[in-house]
Order: sequence, then C-alpha cells, then structure tokens
Amino acid sequence: MNAIETTGLTRRFGQRLAVEDLSLAVPLGSVFGFLGPNGAGKTTTVRMLCALIGPTAGTACVAGKRLGAEDAAIRRNVGILTETPGLYDKLSALENLRFFARLYDLSEARALSQAEHYLRMLGLWERRNDAVGGFSKGMRQKLAIARSLLHDPAIVFLDEPTAGLDPQASRTVRDFIKELRAEGRTIFLTTHNLPEADELCDQIGVFRTRLLHSGTPEQLRATLFGRGTLLRLAGDPAPWRDTVAALPFVQGVELRDGGLAVRLSNPDEQNPLLARALVAAGANLRYMEPLEHSLEDVYLELVKTP
Repeated sequence: MNAIETTGLTRRFGQRLAVEDLSLAVPLGSVFGFLGPNGAGKTTTVRMLCALIGPTAGTACVAGKRLGAEDAAIRRNVGILTETPGLYDKLSALENLRFFARLYDLSEARALSQAEHYLRMLGLWERRNDAVGGFSKGMRQKLAIARSLLHDPAIVFLDEPTAGLDPQASRTVRDFIKELRAEGRTIFLTTHNLPEADELCDQIGVFRTRLLHSGTPEQLRATLFGRGTLLRLAGDPAPWRDTVAALPFVQGVELRDGGLAVRLSNPDEQNPLLARALVAAGANLRYMEPLEHSLEDVYLELVKTP
C-alpha cells in the first residue's frame, strides 16, 4: 500500500514550469528522500502534496485522500516541517506546543500528553518552561519537529531537518526519524545532506523540475555504475590493469584509490575467477572489497547538465 501516489502532477507559475509530470509512489511506513538542487521544485511539490496549493495538472492521493477533492482531510493527516519554521520567541516550548495543538483541535489533556511525549523524545523536556527566544538553532528545529507531530499525522514532510545543526543535534534528529519510521509513519524527506539520505532513506527520488530517477540507494548505484570489485595489490597496480581488462568477464577497469576498480556483472561468481587469474599471472593480491559509489556520485551524475 502506498502513502503517496501521484500521476502527472504539474505546477506552473505563469510561464514558469516548477514541477513537470511528476509520477511517483511512496510506500506506507517508508522514508522517501526527495533530492535535488535549489530551485528544482521540491518545496512546490511538498506544498502541493500537503494541499497548501493546487496543481496545474495531474492527480495525487495522499494518505488515501484525493488532492483537490479532500484537501482538508489531507491537511489533517500530514505534518510538515518547513525549512524556516516559525515559533513564538516569547512563549515557552510548552506554550508554543499548546498553542499549535489548539489549531489542530486537540483537547488540553491531549495537547499536554503529546507535548510531553515529543519533548521527552527530543531531549527538550527539561527546557519546556524556557522561552524559545533563548533556544539554539538545534533546539528550535527539534521543537518545530515536535510541533509537526502533535496531531499524530500518518505522513510527515521534513524539509532540511538537520540543516545548520551541529553533529550531536543532527544525530538526535536522525535517530528520531528512525523512531518515527519504526512507529509506521511515512517520512517524506528533502535534504542536501547525501550521507544522511543514504543512512535514512528506503527509497530516493532525484528531482530537477521532473523526476530524473527513483529507487533504493542500491538500485540507483547499480543502474548508473553497475557492480564491481576493488582490488588491492602489493605495489603499483597500474601494470596489472591490462591483465585484468583482458579477462572476458570484465566489463571495465580503472585505477582508483590506489587499487584497480573492476566492473563485473556478477561479483559473487566472478571474484574467484578474477583472483585466480591475477595470482596465476604473478600478481601479489592483498585483498578484494566491494566497489562502492557514494550517493553523492549518484546524485551528481543524475543532476549534471547534459
């Protein structure tokens, strides 16, 4: 079952095309990473999916509700953390959450229960009575995340949740996102932190006005770069490049990181053949390791200008 489904979702602002023909499916209970450069249309997409603005064309279903026909129901079922969340500096953390809980029509008892739950989870309970104006950026960000969850939304949209945070605060937020996923919530995450996306996301969509590619991080790596093995040899690996390239099952070989990066269609079956061929040729093979590409490699390959 999918938490979010879109078909041909499009948004224009006058003559400017902000989102073009977006069709995607986000499984229920997953973390979906929505990656793209500034100005790519990510925020416009989130605003449409949260029923804050309407599409120019196309359809969407969010939390089982149809965009355009059930917008109020969509807004009740989603939580959103914007890139620059607004909080009331003169109010305490608890007062902020109680105020926003009233906007969600939560009872006072429910508001206090939810506020305590999330303030404790995010390490802010001891500061609940302090004015937010004295909070650090990380504390404000965590409070804004708590605010987005007060009404127990099934889907949470997080726009750059760790931007500008120190490593400790970033880790707290990432661990919290994992807890939300474990509870069965669906997380729609926009971020420029690619290691963070690699760590958290079940699926990733790379977006620049239109969806360029989507899949698991592993699928994206395999689609763009294939699979392979990094060979570590004693001494200079360069003299052995031609030997490896001549093997019939090798799809490509290059020098990388002081070793030989070998592209293979099936490393599990071909690594033993590769090792035997090198040893037979007289090479001193130290060890082999999977050839890995970072999510940054994938992202830059997909968004680069043709």
